Order: sequence, then C-alpha cells, then structure tokens
Amino acid sequence: MNDKVAELKNQGIDVIDFGVGDPIDPTPDFIRNALKQAADDYASAGYPSYTGRLEFRQAVAEYNRLRFGVELNPNTQICSTVGSKEAVFNFPEAILNPGDVILIPSPGYPPYKRGTTFAEGVPYFYPLLKENNFYPDFNSFPPDVVAKAKILWLCYPNNPTGALATREFYQRALAFTKQHNLILASDECYTDIYMTDEPPASILELIPPDQLENSNVITFHSLSKRSNMTGYRIGWVAGDPVLIDAFKKLKTNIDSGTPDFIQSAAISALGNEDHVVTQRALYRERAKVLTQALREIGLTPATPQGAFYLWQRVPQGITSVEFAQKLLHPNIALVVTPGAWISDECTQPDGTVINPGEGYVRFALVPNLEQTKQAAERLVENFS
Repeated sequence: MNDKVAELKNQGIDVIDFGVGDPIDPTPDFIRNALKQAADDYASAGYPSYTGRLEFRQAVAEYNRLRFGVELNPNTQICSTVGSKEAVFNFPEAILNPGDVILIPSPGYPPYKRGTTFAEGVPYFYPLLKENNFYPDFNSFPPDVVAKAKILWLCYPNNPTGALATREFYQRALAFTKQHNLILASDECYTDIYMTDEPPASILELIPPDQLENSNVITFHSLSKRSNMTGYRIGWVAGDPVLIDAFKKLKTNIDSGTPDFIQSAAISALGNEDHVVTQRALYRERAKVLTQALREIGLTPATPQGAFYLWQRVPQGITSVEFAQKLLHPNIALVVTPGAWISDECTQPDGTVINPGEGYVRFALVPNLEQTKQAAERLVENFS
C-alpha cells in the first residue's frame, strides 16, 4: 500500500491520508509561545528530572481535579513520561517475570504487545467485538490464562473503535482485576476527545482517594492528542503510588526526563480548556462529513463516541485490505488502515480463531475539514 501511495503521488495525485493518527492541526499559539519563552528560561537547565518538575506534576494534579474530580498527590501518585508510548512500552518491564501473561485488547495499540514481549512476558489477546460494545468479555478468558496473568490493558476512549467506557463497565473491570489480583493499566490518552455530550470518565474516579494505594490501578495520559503536541513527547502516569514508585525506579534506568522547556509548554496546555473544546468541535465536524458520505455510498457508517477514529465496517464480500486498496483508486486516493493490520488473532471459547479487525478499516480524522470534504466528494462521486 505504501508503494501504491507513492505511485499516486508520483502521478501528481493528491492523496488524502486518514491512515495514521497523527494530528496535522498546529499546536496552539499560546503553547508554542510558552515553549519559546521557556527555551530561554531554561537555557542552562541541564538534564531534566526523570519524574518531571514539581510544577508539571502539580499541573497534572490540578488537571485531574478539575477534569475528573480526582485528588492526586503530585509527589507519589504522578510521574511524567516521554509521551505515553514510552510508558506503555516500558511499564511491563517493572512488573513482569518471564512467562507472566498480559491481557491485551485486539485491535489495540502495538506497544501493549511489544512491551510485553520485550519484558519476556506472554501476550494474550482478547477481542473487541461490536456485539460486546467493544468491551472485553471477562467470562470468556480461560482460567489457566488468567491464573498466569499480571496486567489487564484497557483503552477508553478506544483506539480504534471509538468506544467509551461506562462507569458500570469500569466497575466490572475493577471487580475482575481485584478478584484475580491483576494490575489494571488504563490507557486514557484520548480522554478529552469525544463525540458525546458527557465527557468520558477516568477509572480513577471510581476509586476512593484513601483506597488508591494498593489499588493496583495505573493510568496513562498524553498531551499528544489533547493539545496537538505529538512532537513534544510529554505525558504522565498516575494512580497507585506503589506502581508509580516501581515505574519511577525503572524509568531512571532506561531514559531521561522530558526537557524542562517542554514541560513548561505542557503546563500552559494543561491550564487551558478552550483549545481542547475547539479541537473537539473540529473532529466532530469531520466525523459528520465523512459519515454522511459513507452513508451515501451504501455503508452503515461508524458512530464513534470518543477518540478521533471511524471504525468503519467494509462492504460484504471483501476484506479490509481489499477495501483499503479500493479506496486507493486514483479517482478516490484515500489512505485508511485495514483493521486486520492492527489486530492480533484471538482464540474464542469454542476454539475458533478470529481476527477481530477483519471486516473493518480505520479512518483517522486528522485531515482538515476542507480535505475531509474533498474525500467525501470523491467517495460519493467515484465509489462503486
């Protein structure tokens, strides 16, 4: 497909890329201005703190208080990260012994799997299926697998399905992990991007503050999607101080902290919600335009609740790869990600093996509104 895209571009065809979840909207002015000023303020700062400046951790704590109503201790329950990818990949190394199992969603973010195997763990993939509202079916997990498991990964708002976690679901997930003495690792990087009237909850909202210690719950956040800061590489983990302490010890032996001047930009971003509201509205408008076009060509369009993806069912009779290739016709020239490529095979209770991403493609709503309208027009005029 990369070769096909390159061929189209060499022919002078304008390819519109919905394939990669990397926002192309600019980082807001006030964040960039804060970065510029901080570059001078920290001209001789030296190496940054591994765990983040106190001011940054305090800003994260204040964000959690205002956004989720969750009180966190910035000294013991928060640690900065070099974006969320670093944290997601490295966290298992702090926890696993060789042969331990991690329960991983499929489709899902590849570092869940890569971090597991790097830490000499064993990934067990559970399917995210529409009939289960794209939630794990805890009753379907084999007892012998659960007995060896150490971590359950969740991701809501979900990449790629756009599903949101209800409080009732989070309660079930907490009960399941408590029953089996598992760590619940909640990837909440898309928590400020949603299509619903009510904002998504954090799983930390369901844990009383005096019970957070030894709760075995840790959350992963990033400013990449919330504030269009993918290139800045800044995020954080928060939750059970026992897990945060283990992560801090690991982190100091693996990498360095995010530069101080970038932390200053992040502090500025966390203190402002207006730009998040504006960006959220842009994603909603793009989703509206694209779903209308998909409806007009005869598909049942995805109705995402959160994140900035459309998890689109492909027409009957063709695979996700074939549909993605169809959209690369020169008259359409749209790049999407085949669902089968971002999913791992899962074994069902009856022994059948499925790829839960087969039959879907993912549209990342990162092209701007004008490009999205062009894409919609190409679909309606040329798809058959």
